[in-house]
Amino acid sequence: MGLGFLVAIGFVAALFVFGIRIITEYERGVIFRLGRFVGVKTAGFKWIIPGVDRMVRISLREIVMDVPSQEVITRDNVSIKVNAVLYFRVLHPEKSVIQVENYLYGTSQLAQTTLRSVCGQAELDELLAERDDVNQKLQEIIDLQTEPWGVKVRAVEVKQIDLPPDMQRAMAKQAEAEREKRAKVIHAEGEFQAAQQLANASRVLATEPAALQLRYLQTLSEIATENNSTTIFPIPIDILRPFYENVLASSPSHPKTGGGA
Repeated sequence: MGLGFLVAIGFVAALFVFGIRIITEYERGVIFRLGRFVGVKTAGFKWIIPGVDRMVRISLREIVMDVPSQEVITRDNVSIKVNAVLYFRVLHPEKSVIQVENYLYGTSQLAQTTLRSVCGQAELDELLAERDDVNQKLQEIIDLQTEPWGVKVRAVEVKQIDLPPDMQRAMAKQAEAEREKRAKVIHAEGEFQAAQQLANASRVLATEPAALQLRYLQTLSEIATENNSTTIFPIPIDILRPFYENVLASSPSHPKTGGGA
């Protein structure tokens, strides 16, 4: 009697120990009883029936998956290599176990095929200049396909676009030509504005002779200061006019004005 009781106690203890499961906060346990889905266990200390229940652990943390480089021919017939990064997490653990054999492998393959399809429908300039739109389109398509698996795709980011060497050289030449064009346009606009200012200044000087003389003297002063030289320039005739009139008035041969007989 005593031996049988001890055996029973030992069997129950072993059954209890083998059925203990500890689930962490970021995990969920999908329980199958005799092959049938019976529920999802949350975090903490859990117990299942050994030999009857089977628990599959599913992580709820966000997964960062690197999508390998894919050979893509764009809509304008340019061969490139594109890789991306996928951010997703499991929202429904039971679906990720029941609806797909391996949700990680399935999501990876779906991301690769979608990346080739979306990039192949766009032109090279769109992939380079409108990358946010491409990322948004990739996220929407992949998220729609993985929804039956209980997987939520938060974002897809195109990480790198590798161009052929000849295309890189062509784009470098195009960028250089664009920069030269902008430089010439800016230089022409500067010349046009300078010409307008000079025309305005010439009109002002034409209406103010004194301003022209002051500008003339200022220019001479700047030349003498910079070159440290002596500059000889003619004296304006208006300064000598009084002396010239006095000489003419004192000359005996000059006819006198006025008159008596």
